[in-house]
Amino acid sequence: MALNSAHAGKGVLIYSGESIILFCDHVTMEFGGQLPAEMRGSKTGRLYLTTHRMIFNNKESKDSLQSFAAPFFSLKAVELEQPVFGANYIKGVVKAQPGGGWTGEAKFKLTFKHGGAIEFGQAMLKVASLASRNMNSSFQDAPPPYTPPAAGWSQAPPPAYAPSAGGYYGWVPPTNTFPDRPPADGVFMYDAPPPYPGISGQNGYGFTGATGMSAADAKAQEAAQSAAQSGYYDPSAPQYAYVPPPAYSESPPSYDAATKKSQ
Repeated sequence: MALNSAHAGKGVLIYSGESIILFCDHVTMEFGGQLPAEMRGSKTGRLYLTTHRMIFNNKESKDSLQSFAAPFFSLKAVELEQPVFGANYIKGVVKAQPGGGWTGEAKFKLTFKHGGAIEFGQAMLKVASLASRNMNSSFQDAPPPYTPPAAGWSQAPPPAYAPSAGGYYGWVPPTNTFPDRPPADGVFMYDAPPPYPGISGQNGYGFTGATGMSAADAKAQEAAQSAAQSGYYDPSAPQYAYVPPPAYSESPPSYDAATKKSQ
């Protein structure tokens, strides 16, 4: 996970080819553990599930933590909680990434004031399952260091904030629970592609996993479904989930790079 690497002004900053699958406003984020000052305290903002990671943007412009980005491989021990009293929430542990602005691990808690925690959590774990087949295990023990993308950024085109209409390898995101899309003028994109693979294993918006799959895609779908059955979450007990150990390392942009628009 990286701090202050996924925002531009009041909007979210993503990589070229990365696409927002789900968007939820009014989410509260809290961290626990030995933390730097900017990670302390409760923060409220917007939560994005993309084809490559989970991103939180703080709505308080004066807070020292404006955003955090957590690739799926940096998460573990994820659980979906449904307390008798109070709002549902997602909890787990997130690991820092080289060059991400902090070190170590931290507990995290995401509370959905207007509902949707269970659906968002299950979707996040499903996307992580699909994306995991594209990860290279050679980076597990020695993740590469991060260097900011040597590219500018600008307003993102519509495909960046519209999920695939046909779904992903037979799975359709719960857009009925999350019908809202990010403001068109609040999504910005680097010219550079993500430094790690995502759900489709390619840089770009083309996705043919829903229909007309090739033999390779069909095999990929079978592998993804097998992974989903053997891990992540059990539909009969959706409050418990699992994310496999890290296999890739994201190297997010620095705070200055994320907040300075290129000319």
